[in-house]
Amino acid sequence: MDPCPFVRVLVGNLALKMPAATHRRGGGGGGGASSGAGVHPTTAPCYCRIRLNKLPYQTASAPLLPPAEEGPASCTGAFAAAFHVSKADLDRAAAKPALFAPRRTARLKVAVYAGRRGSSCGGVSSGRLLGKVVVPLDLKAAAAKPVVFHSGWVAIGKRRGAGRKPAAGGGGAAAGNAHAQLNLTVRAEPDPRFVFEFDGEPECSPQVLQVQGRMKQPMFTCKFSCRSNSDLRSRSVQSDPGNGGRNWLAKFGSERERMGKERKGWSVTVHDLSGSPVALASMVTPFVASPGTDRVSRSNPGGWLILRPVDGTWTPWGRLECWRERGAAGDSLGYRFELVPDHTNSGVGVCVAESAVPASKGGRFAIDLTAAQPFGRSGSPGCSPRGSGDFGHGLWPFGSFRGFVMSAAVQGEGRCSKPTVEVGVAHVGCAEDAAAFVALAAAVDLSMDACRLFSCKLRRELSASRAELLR
Repeated sequence: MDPCPFVRVLVGNLALKMPAATHRRGGGGGGGASSGAGVHPTTAPCYCRIRLNKLPYQTASAPLLPPAEEGPASCTGAFAAAFHVSKADLDRAAAKPALFAPRRTARLKVAVYAGRRGSSCGGVSSGRLLGKVVVPLDLKAAAAKPVVFHSGWVAIGKRRGAGRKPAAGGGGAAAGNAHAQLNLTVRAEPDPRFVFEFDGEPECSPQVLQVQGRMKQPMFTCKFSCRSNSDLRSRSVQSDPGNGGRNWLAKFGSERERMGKERKGWSVTVHDLSGSPVALASMVTPFVASPGTDRVSRSNPGGWLILRPVDGTWTPWGRLECWRERGAAGDSLGYRFELVPDHTNSGVGVCVAESAVPASKGGRFAIDLTAAQPFGRSGSPGCSPRGSGDFGHGLWPFGSFRGFVMSAAVQGEGRCSKPTVEVGVAHVGCAEDAAAFVALAAAVDLSMDACRLFSCKLRRELSASRAELLR
């Protein structure tokens, strides 16, 4: 398997330093000499809106530092934003411009605001704009090796200048000419990924193709089935008859079953090209409407288990819970994915992803632990063996998951969905590893249908009677 080139642009170490304002004595005799202690011109919390080209904005807090603090000691070590650039974006950035046209260069824009985060009518930020910073990025160079584009202080404001340093001293003229300063680190690093694409909807038992540039080749096949709960339980127990510790697998799927509005028994088995099963996504907790409603609530979510074959036995690898959330902008699919720890039969997992996808227009399911790692000035994450963070291999709570893990496109309700899955190269040691992420992507996609309002009819491919005809 050959990966596709991606670049990850990381922003962190945000800190803000404001010029000290001075109090002047009223009356003559002092010739305008300043007196009194310097104070910050703003005490409101500050934040930044960060954008790479036309990608969506991301926001992050910018702690306010005393004017006396300067240099590397003020590095906050906090992650602020991450942007993922695909091969198509890299090709556009490297394309030769037309005659007399300016060279294409990626631009990272950082706007600094005073005030609490939020938005007013029209999507305009509710804070007071303090200044902006634009950092040009050569992403073509970052596709081969990590590049630090900026690390340190930069002046912001209407009268900012490139490389200008804050004026020394606290006199009236110096303070009047001083500028607010923003500390930030911007770096980019190669982040190759394996890309897979379903050639049909998961409930139609499609092939899964590996994508490499313009080439696509079959990698897996999927088999969707819709079984009764009794069939599902008997199959789970028979897969490991002698291990009582695995009985929780069957129990997990039956403890909340009840009559009424529910969707249950779905599963997707992923096979390699030889026909051997290499991953399984099994709906073990029914998607049930909450009492008095026609929706799956967060307090009673539906659940999937993602399983992998180990020594001929289906072994739990992860657990996915999904529900339908209300929101001001409309309903969304809420999700939570837990990684089941190795060498445990208790089923207690470590959460590695929890977010929501708009139900109407869809979005992306992602496992990305970049924000959990201390942000250094160099290219090494703080929790890596070469980093200097507090996380060691024994304390890191997410197992082998680090940085970007995977993402999957999720279409909105009623739309034809052929998920595209991206998996970080560091998390794929063999084809079976990739198959587990493909099964997880299928489960997320099917959960969009499972969480539809029960007043809406599902497609016939998702009904038990239709599935029995296809068996």
